[in-house]
Formats: sequence, structure tokens, C-alpha cells
Amino acid sequence: MRPYEVMLIFDASLEEETIRAAIDRFAEFIRSRGGNPGRADRWGKRRFAYELRHRWEGYYVLMEFTAEVELEQELHRMLSLADEVVRHKVVRIPEAALRARAAPATAES
Repeated sequence: MRPYEVMLIFDASLEEETIRAAIDRFAEFIRSRGGNPGRADRWGKRRFAYELRHRWEGYYVLMEFTAEVELEQELHRMLSLADEVVRHKVVRIPEAALRARAAPATAES
């Protein structure tokens, strides 16, 4: 299984409950396909640098998960079809970045 991050940009006009339900739905999708959803870091509303689909603001969420390549492709397709998602980007986390994240934690203990 490979580690991934997905940056989700939701429509800023959506309610918190709708965004929370969508995040839960995506996590359940990952879990049901054999992946392991990780933390979901909610960044909140941010202004875009340029207009995107006639919007100037979006609600950002960074979500981590581990999965096989096939699941990542299915998730990408699902997010492309989701109406509440304005834009998304799925990125595989490199091994060097994982080691760098773990190094400060081991240095503290």
C-alpha cells in the first residue's frame, strides 16, 4: 500500500455539515475498497488567486490515506464526478518525505 495526500477544494457556499458528510463519504469509500483513511486537516475558507468556476473562494481540506494504485484511480474518478468538489489533486507521498516526518518524532523521544 502506498501513502497519498488529496487536496480537496469544496464550494465555499456549502454548510459545514455538508462538507463533513462529504469527507466522511470519501473516507468510507477508501475504507470499503481496502485502503486506510488517515487524518483530514480542515484549512477552512481561502480566497483563490484567480476565478475558478465563477467562484473566488473555496473551503480547503487536506486528507491523507494509504491505498493501492487502483483505489487511487477510483477515488480520482469519484472526486471528478462529485458536485460539491470544485477541484482536487491526489499526490503520492514520496518515501523521503515520510522519513523526514518520522525523524523529528523520533528525535523528541
